[in-house]
Amino acid sequence: MENPTQRKKTKPVFFGGVQVGGDAPVVVQSMTCTDTRNVAATVVQIKQLKEAGCEIVRVAVPDEDAARALSEIKTHIDIPIIADIHFNYRLALDAIMYGVEGIRVNPGNIAREKMLEVVAAAKAHGTVIRIGVNAGSLEKDLLKKYGGPTASALVESAINSLAFVQDAGHEAIKLSVKSSDVSTMVEAYRELSRKTDYPLHVGVTEAGSILNAAIKSSIGIGILLYEGIGDTIRVSITGDPVSEIGVAFGILRALGIRKVGPDIIACPTCGRCEIDLFALTREVEEKVAGMKEYLKIALMGCVVNGPGEAAEADVGIAGGRGYGLLFKKGQVIKKVKEEEFTQTLLHEIHSMVAERKGK
Repeated sequence: MENPTQRKKTKPVFFGGVQVGGDAPVVVQSMTCTDTRNVAATVVQIKQLKEAGCEIVRVAVPDEDAARALSEIKTHIDIPIIADIHFNYRLALDAIMYGVEGIRVNPGNIAREKMLEVVAAAKAHGTVIRIGVNAGSLEKDLLKKYGGPTASALVESAINSLAFVQDAGHEAIKLSVKSSDVSTMVEAYRELSRKTDYPLHVGVTEAGSILNAAIKSSIGIGILLYEGIGDTIRVSITGDPVSEIGVAFGILRALGIRKVGPDIIACPTCGRCEIDLFALTREVEEKVAGMKEYLKIALMGCVVNGPGEAAEADVGIAGGRGYGLLFKKGQVIKKVKEEEFTQTLLHEIHSMVAERKGK
């Protein structure tokens, strides 16, 4: 069900069996919020993320105990893992030794002479290096040169580090230039995309709670993807990272880039609405959460515009006073009592998914 838009062609890199860049679909990532040293909790969250559709997961590695935990964590999961490293280059070396598929390093907080050892280890083990530049941790000389964490400052940091890693003989690289300011982030990725053909990890950092994060990410990530920029994305949300996945795939669906998961269309309601559409929408969303198959599901609150809107969906309900019409591919299937809306709709959804899998 993939329908990728015309993206700028970038060099492919591989995290185990997951390709990023080249002709691969845009990959959805997330990051655990557990203490990595707590292997059981981290494994549970990684599995929850994968179940929700996450394709690559990143974990924080703040100390040696966290690095050692990576080895055991990897025995319980079947999704590529990226070790997030700051300041201590030895933790990067340990993570690589324990078999992670990728590491994320920030050029603003690891000395060049130490990075040489990291690059050599990554090259020897086939580990992807993400050069992750953040507006909040830029090199001091670049902050001084540009008068702050501007888009050009972020890009210069990334390009300088890219050249360094290339000169050290490693080519499995992806780049990011994140900022919590959407305009800065968009400008930086545009400039970076013009200057390199390495794959780009796109996201708005420190985007906040789910509503703010969804707004900022949809604008920032959405603009770039619409322009063909971006090979992998992460929607950063304060709280449970599982919620990031639905927003990420929602952005991809809205742009027609990847049709993964249900696309629920629900009217905003008005004085004509004669059913509890809010409760119905919430219940259906909860029931189909984590579904991988793409279906357009319409939930309409009245019989005025509802039938026309529902006709564009794979399946849907157009409600009336205590009853509704079940539509499937534009055809009325039957009349349904309001208390049976959810059960009836879910039955049709599961039947359609099973039919597609059978074919």
